[in-house]
Amino acid sequence: MMLWSLFFALLFGAAGALLSADLDQHWHMWKGKHNKSYQDQVDELKRRQIWEKNLQVITLHNLEASMGMHTFVLAMNHLGDLTPEEILASLAQTRVPLDLHRDSSEFAGSSGAVLPDSVDWRQQGYVTDVKNQGSCGSCWAFSAVGALEGQLKKTHGTLVSLSAQNLVDCSSKYGNKGCSGGFMTQAFQYVIDNQGIDSDISYPYTGQNGQCMYNPALRAANCSSYGLVAQGNEDALKYAVATIGPISVAIDATQPTFVFYHTGVYDDPSCSQSVNHGVLVVGYGTMNGVDYWLVKNRYGEHGIFIACKISKVL
Repeated sequence: MMLWSLFFALLFGAAGALLSADLDQHWHMWKGKHNKSYQDQVDELKRRQIWEKNLQVITLHNLEASMGMHTFVLAMNHLGDLTPEEILASLAQTRVPLDLHRDSSEFAGSSGAVLPDSVDWRQQGYVTDVKNQGSCGSCWAFSAVGALEGQLKKTHGTLVSLSAQNLVDCSSKYGNKGCSGGFMTQAFQYVIDNQGIDSDISYPYTGQNGQCMYNPALRAANCSSYGLVAQGNEDALKYAVATIGPISVAIDATQPTFVFYHTGVYDDPSCSQSVNHGVLVVGYGTMNGVDYWLVKNRYGEHGIFIACKISKVL
């Protein structure tokens, strides 16, 4: 027991020396704000080191932004004590089906159509409040219900929060894996075949896999069909957003800058063609001469709307 205590003291002391004492107060304030608690001192020490590393990334980026090197700034949030691998394992779980284009039509838009310079469907009441998906990889489900909510408002004049949990629990036979990932088209097909989806009030979000509890008597919406915008065809996407409403998309969310985005037009040259996170495009516009997509996301503690530079959303 004495040897173990000595080993623990040496381990804690050596690792603790890597921490910045100047950040002690900020660490405790951050823990309190986000209700963070840890198993023991070793676990807290590990999380503190990750938090300080993320804080350094954020601070350096914002310093560069102040010198005009970036078009957006970052901020610490509730994910600050997680590694990029941990964040992606729990939050970025979009799984693109191999047969994505087999049974769906492709939306091409109208070439040369005159579209408005900017669109924000929030101003038209087409977009519900941003939800927090927690540690469940259900981004695909929230993206899908967001698109359905917009169409429900468009066709019936009523904005209703639809149940992402309904999709998490009930659409597994369509290839979705609940909190372990899925894809929006498979969610749409479930709703079509199921002839409905419940509201979020009648089927609330739990953030974990559960038994399917869909109740047709409480059906809040339906879906008759869906189409695909070709990957990389942002003219077609712009036409779809302007004429149809909020559109489900998948993006690359592997960059730390995406996780800690705060304000400005998000533009990270490290973004790849690989997509892993389902979000909702609710508009587009131009900020300081830079064209952007307005994206509804669920990474923030209470969610966030991100202005993503056009040609970065796939």
